[in-house]
Order: sequence, then C-alpha cells, then structure tokens
Amino acid sequence: MNIVAPYIERTSRTIRQLDAAAANRIAAGEVVERPASAVKELVENALDAGATRIDVVYAAGGKGLIRVTDNGHGIPAEQLGLALSRHATSKIDGHDLTNILTFGFRGEALPSLGAVGTLTLTSRAAGSDAAAVVRVRGGDAAPVRPAALSEGTVVELEGLFSATPARLKFLRTDRAEAQAISDVMKRLAMSSPAVAFTLADVSDRNNPRQVLRYDAQSGDLFDGLRGRLSAILGPGFVENALQIDAERDGVRLAGFAALPTFSRGAAVAQYLFVNGRPVRDRLLHGALRAAYGDVLSRDRHPVAALFVDCPPEQVDVNVHPAKAEVRFRESGVVRGLVVSSLKHALAAAGHRGATTTGTGMLGAFRPNIEPTGPIQSVGWTSRRPGGVPSATALLENAEMWSARVEQPVVTEGAQDPEKEAESFPLGVARAQIHQNYLVAQTDDGLVIVDQHAAHERLVYERLKAERARSGVASQLLLIPEIVELDSGACCRLLDAASDLAELGLVFEPFGGNALCLRETPAILGEVDGRALLADIADALEEGTGQGGLAARIDAVLSRMACHGSVRSGRRMSGPEMNALLREMEATPLSGQCNHGRPTYVELKLTDIERLFGRR
Repeated sequence: MNIVAPYIERTSRTIRQLDAAAANRIAAGEVVERPASAVKELVENALDAGATRIDVVYAAGGKGLIRVTDNGHGIPAEQLGLALSRHATSKIDGHDLTNILTFGFRGEALPSLGAVGTLTLTSRAAGSDAAAVVRVRGGDAAPVRPAALSEGTVVELEGLFSATPARLKFLRTDRAEAQAISDVMKRLAMSSPAVAFTLADVSDRNNPRQVLRYDAQSGDLFDGLRGRLSAILGPGFVENALQIDAERDGVRLAGFAALPTFSRGAAVAQYLFVNGRPVRDRLLHGALRAAYGDVLSRDRHPVAALFVDCPPEQVDVNVHPAKAEVRFRESGVVRGLVVSSLKHALAAAGHRGATTTGTGMLGAFRPNIEPTGPIQSVGWTSRRPGGVPSATALLENAEMWSARVEQPVVTEGAQDPEKEAESFPLGVARAQIHQNYLVAQTDDGLVIVDQHAAHERLVYERLKAERARSGVASQLLLIPEIVELDSGACCRLLDAASDLAELGLVFEPFGGNALCLRETPAILGEVDGRALLADIADALEEGTGQGGLAARIDAVLSRMACHGSVRSGRRMSGPEMNALLREMEATPLSGQCNHGRPTYVELKLTDIERLFGRR
C-alpha cells in the first residue's frame, strides 16, 4: 500500500486564495467553538466599549438565538460595515502587539459569527442623533439602514452554525450548552464587579426565565469583588476566604482564597484572571495547588478567585485563538508570587477554621448514633480460602467494645489470642485509639488501620461488584428528599440521570435548581442526600473528557463509597473492628484507599524491638 502518493497528489494541486466566506468560516471554527464562545466574544466587546450594563438572552442553549445588549459607546453608522470585515478593530493599531489592554483585539469575532449564522448589528454611537443597523447572513452583508436604539449596541445572532451544519453535530444538549453560557457569564462578571449583568433564557417565549442577575458593585477593588463573589459563589465563600494582596517585581496578585476547610471535591471552583481576562492557565492552577499542598489532601481542591495584574508586555495573550491561555515572560516570578503569598496568608490564618464547609466528605454524614450492633452497610459473610473463618463467627459471642479514647481496652471473647492471631494476616483487633485508628495484634507484630480509609475501599469494591453483576441495589426513601443545588450541578446530574439510576441513585427534576431524590444505593445506609448529590456532581465535572464513561462512573462510585463508609471519629465495637479486618483480607486492593493512601501500616515485632534497642 502506497501511503505517499495520495499525499503528493494532494499537495501538488495549484495554490489559490480562499474566498472571504471560506476564510471567515475557518476563523469561526477557531474563535467560536460553541455558543458560549460567541457569548464570551460579544460580552468582551461590550466591556471594551465601556458598558456599565450588559444583558444577554439565549434560546435553545444559544443554538437558536444569542442577543447581547449593552450601553457602551456604540459604533458610528459609517463604520458598521467595516466592523463586519476581518481584522478590522479599533483596539490596536497593528504596530505594537505587546501592549494589549483590551479583551478583544483581533477583529475576528463579528465577521466569524456572520459567516456561520445570521448576525444583526444595531448600534448608536455616543453623541449621534440616530442609530443604524446592518444584517449579515452566511457572510453576505446587506446595506446599512437606519434603526431605532437609544444607546449602545445590540448584537443578535440567530441560527448559530446554520451555515455549517456539520458543526452542529459536535454541540452538546441545550441544557449543557446553556450551562456553558452561564459559566462564561459568571467568570466575566467576576472580572468586572462595577458592571451589571443579566442572563435570560427565552427558549419558551411565553415564559422567559432569568438565569442570572448581578447588580453593579461600588467601592474599592475588594469591596466590589467581595459583593460580586458573594452573589456568584455564595456568602459562605467570602465568609471563609482570606483576602490576598501581594506584589513582586511589578506583578500584583489580588483576590480571595478560601480556607482549606472550605475545599471542594474537584477543581471546579478555581477562578483565575490575568489583567482582567478569565484564563485557564496550567501555570496558575499548578501554583494554586502547590500553595495548598501542605494543608489539603490530594482528593480535595482549593476554592479561589485570584487576579494577576502585570504590565501587558510581560504577558502574551495571543497564544490561543479564543484567548483562553496566556504565556508569561517571567513565569517563575508569577508562580513564586502565587505560591508564597497564598502560603503566607494560610499561615497567618493560624487555627482558624471555616464556619461552613465546602462539599466535604466527612461533612456528608448525618450525626452518628452510638452503634448497638454490627456494621450493616457491608455484609460480612465472606470466607477466605484456606480455612479462615467468616466474620460472622467472631460476632456471635464477643462483647461490645466500649471505652473512652484516653483508656483503650483489649477486646474480650478470644480464648487464645496468640494462637487465634496466627490465622489472620491482619491479626485480631485489640483497641481503637483516637476514635479513628484500629490496633490489631498479629502473630509477629501489630497492624494500625485507618478505619475510614479501609471501609471506603471495601464499599467501593462492593459497589463495583454489584454494578458488574446486575446494577447497584437501591433503597426507596420513605420521604423523598428535595435537594437544592447550583444550576451547573443540576445540569450534570440530570444529563447522567440514567447512568446514575443503574448505580442505585434515582432522582428527578423538581423545578428550578432543585432535584427530588427518591432512591439511594442500599449499601450506603443513611446518608445526607444533598452532600451525596453535590459530591457526585463534582465527580462528573472533574471526569469530563477524562477516560470516557467508565472512568466517570468509577469516580462516581468512589464518591458514593466515601459517603457509605465508617466515619472517622466513630467508636467501633470489637466485633465491628474484627469484621472490618476480615473483609479487608478478602477484598482486592484493600491495602489502599480510593485516593491512593494506605489503609493500614504493619509493624513487625523485629521492627518494634529495634525501636527499643533490643536488636
């Protein structure tokens, strides 16, 4: 098979200039990936025009309609046609491409949108007696006509990608695209607290729905930002966040970073800006993670809204068509500033803890009641090959273990502890210390077990086994639980509702941003429904585009397992502790928890003797 000839044939064709329509459609593919990209470009244009109020409406997730209205300085009638041509902009003169002080500067957004849909541009320049309108469809512009408009600019885009129907196949559901628009609006609203924003869904023209409304904030940088962040992220964030304000070598870092106890289960609440521009920058995200490295476990993620300001010549904002990435000339200075300033702020907070928590694992449980019997969330009936007795045998005659943390007590009920321990790789439970760690005696040493981490792995493996067999068994809630979440979490959960139902989690929409939870996995027992759904929503967000559906489902099962595990701080009886050890011995991968941490540490008798100088 000749794989070279087709390449030669293609490249030997005559070189020709693409027409303007084709060039614009190609540019649109780079700049406008989805409806949210169009909203971002148009709102940034409005901000560059000095608008103090921006109203956005959409229909069909932005595929049917996008309309952005602002009260900025507008465009003169004689320049409307020019505004729809490629590389025409009022934001740079073309001589200095390093001194970029605006959001947009390439002059590609309007002609690109006009090439893939029907674009109507209506504007009235400040000081002008009248407004004008121009309409372009599939790249063909109509003559400029007079129009009625009191101030500013209105850009209306209908039938996005109608001129390139193949692109429509790559768009997601209306709900997912609408959520992406909402996320873009939130980030842009954070960057401009002094500007008022509204977002409305007019898919049902008889019943339009307001999605977002942010009033303009007054005061200095931190006052305005505090009010805007409170509206977007909730008052809990501001109450539990540290104010950051540091500078080094001409680079300033400002904003708010949450206390470690206000962490999230995924990196979905990290908002980073460079010279006011929302970015998703690996350098900044890595620096944020490094700053919290000593105070957060690997499965928890900090919450922050941070703004980096630097001279425009020190950062290249032209490395990505959609301007979502940047490149710093002195990246080490920026990273060092982020890491050091956040670490100093966290250290200065001392022992301060959050008054409210993020969606935390341990906070997902209801208050525990002292146990009156063996653990019920996992069936302790397995028997290891080789004659190891089932855990049930250990439960029959053993007395309840109860003791204060300061007085750990040896469990009772064993006839010959030393001989009995020889049969069990993880030994026989002897005590629980600090209501979190189990101490077991083996025939040649001792084992210390993290009760929560160990049980979490056991529940996770049981959930995976149930899913592989016939689906996870569910339990019907006696009283359905109504759960209020943010719109993004609701969107992700509803999109995955059918897959989650196979995992024993059944819910349905309840209007607005509420869900009605009807069934939960039986293996979890009693859990906090809101915390469970919120954690799963984070898992779905974190797993998007990583490893496919199977990986996302495993991430969900891992979160479920955490909610059904023995909580750190719970007192366990002797039978419960031994049952946990036996199940660990019979469960694959039980030596590590779902997050890669060890579930137990073993000390051989020889190691202990070395500690005391006996060897």
